[in-house]
Amino acid sequence: MSSDTTFRTGLTRRGFCATGLSLTSLVALSACSSTDKALEPLSPKVMADLQRNNLKVGAPLFVRVFKEENQMEVWLQQAYGPHVLFRTYNICSRSGVLGPKYKEGDRQAPEGFYMVSQRQMNPKSEYYLSFNLGFPNAFDKSLGRTGTHLMVHGGCRSAGCYAITDDHIKELFSLAREAFLYGQKEFPVHAFPFRMTEQNLLRYAGHPHEPYWRDLKVGYDYFEQTRQPPTVGVKQQRYVFMPHNINVPPEFEVKQASADPLAPQLIRGWRAGEWK
Repeated sequence: MSSDTTFRTGLTRRGFCATGLSLTSLVALSACSSTDKALEPLSPKVMADLQRNNLKVGAPLFVRVFKEENQMEVWLQQAYGPHVLFRTYNICSRSGVLGPKYKEGDRQAPEGFYMVSQRQMNPKSEYYLSFNLGFPNAFDKSLGRTGTHLMVHGGCRSAGCYAITDDHIKELFSLAREAFLYGQKEFPVHAFPFRMTEQNLLRYAGHPHEPYWRDLKVGYDYFEQTRQPPTVGVKQQRYVFMPHNINVPPEFEVKQASADPLAPQLIRGWRAGEWK
């Protein structure tokens, strides 16, 4: 049985255990939880922090990565409201320099806009737990970029991935698992070279990647202003950003697995039958 199948089977099993439980009573999940580390219940600290921030178990998840600062932010959405910052993890290790990933073996950690579906979660990772960022996404493919197994994982070694230690990936993995259980289909991961302020961009004026980084800033600014991740697509080999609550234009509604890489597409996580 594949790790993906194992994880999905475990989610179904654990989801049955969790049905109907309130925020407080979820601390008792250990009675019906698997001993598998990917299925362990949320820690008492996480449960307390959720309550303190007026967040529910299974709140929709959003992740931001900042290379230069070596930080990973975890945002959770309040019920029908804005996202709030729940955690900031230090990135223990990442490889490469500021800038996007171009090809397999360049040891660059990706920059850009990615979506993570349940199929990308790896409970059997050799780096404790992990999830695949989904590189190359539709934008990367439109430019012919290549690479595989670009992960967020435990430990403190990297060859193009983001390593955040075992303790942090365990917590992040469990938050993502609960979000999937409670209905989130995929969660966004936005990876930036640095915090995309105008002051920071001025430090890199004239840099070869400055035009690309200014495109990333549009998506960054949308979240900064609304506290909702934008809907992200790619058109004419550039990222495009749409309001999070918009009806997506029909030109973006194509099947990723069979689409022309230059056709307008949404940035999506892996779907059934789509193996990367």
